[in-house]
Amino acid sequence: MNSAAVYPPPTAPPANMFGNVPGYEGTLSGGGGFLPPPMPMEPVAPPQPGPAPVDWSIPALSEDVAREAFKSFVSSKCCYSKSPVNDGVITSMEPCNTYRYRLETFTESRSTEWASKPHEGEPADFYTQTAPRPWELQATTTPSLFTNHTEEIRVPYTSSIKDCHSCHATGTMPCTECHGNGFKPCWVCNGSGMKTDESCSHCNATGKDRCTTCDARGTKKCETCKGKRQLLTYIKVKVEWTNHVEDHVVAQNCGLNVDELRSVSGKELFKNNQYLLYPLLGFPVPAISEASERLVRDHQSKYAQTSRILQQRQTVELIPITKVNYKWKGNSHVYFVYGKENKVNADSYPATCCCVIL
Repeated sequence: MNSAAVYPPPTAPPANMFGNVPGYEGTLSGGGGFLPPPMPMEPVAPPQPGPAPVDWSIPALSEDVAREAFKSFVSSKCCYSKSPVNDGVITSMEPCNTYRYRLETFTESRSTEWASKPHEGEPADFYTQTAPRPWELQATTTPSLFTNHTEEIRVPYTSSIKDCHSCHATGTMPCTECHGNGFKPCWVCNGSGMKTDESCSHCNATGKDRCTTCDARGTKKCETCKGKRQLLTYIKVKVEWTNHVEDHVVAQNCGLNVDELRSVSGKELFKNNQYLLYPLLGFPVPAISEASERLVRDHQSKYAQTSRILQQRQTVELIPITKVNYKWKGNSHVYFVYGKENKVNADSYPATCCCVIL
């Protein structure tokens, strides 16, 4: 039987494992908070108002289109009878279109943390030169605007070589399968060496099975240093490009839940993007102007504290909504057709049944 040294379970690296790097004070293993961006070298130009929006019309939905959308919706439901579609009569159609304002703020944020990897012969460069500050590092990629992306950058002149804290620089750890013994109780005789009053033939009456996980050595390669015994520690900067999106939908009185509109698109009436946006003032619907002013103010205040605002974009859409009233079997019913996709909502569909799906 092999014996193995018993180590305490691996924990986070000790605090004194990492050095103190100017400009990175307070950097922790596992990551810290986001770093505020530096002040711009030149005054930022004030935001400029966008162009005046035009063309507010949207064509009315025809009965044929409404009926076809309803038919397609019912066909997608296994427990819906087609009778209301085939026999129902449309009595009236009420347009109750609404507007959606969307603000997108595209930011870049940076955070730092101490990291480590198995040492594979790389030279340590700690203090050979002054390490560049987090916002001085150049990212290797430039993501498209309004697209989320993450990149990690190893900070030069911050690396040093340390003994592995998990295995105490031995390169091995006790096998967790056999608890460092190299053998496990025989599965046939449960470690007794006997089976029905006879010697166990599987383990030759030893009561032990060779541990196949560690090949009976009692130890496995250390997962932290991969058997190298030493670690290269360094600071890494995590760069995150994030598109923060917030919508405001103007309330309508048709009875359709606003949440239903999240999955559809509308007719784009207005769009502009700049480094910093100016609120959309003077919009014919006051609720849109109010939402724009509030969201632009909130985004610029909230995200400028911990990140660099790269671009903002605001969009106004006119979302078509038609309330369709129809009669079936002498009773009045309602469904809604909404969005450019002509989605249907019919929460009170009058002919459903219990389905059993085999």
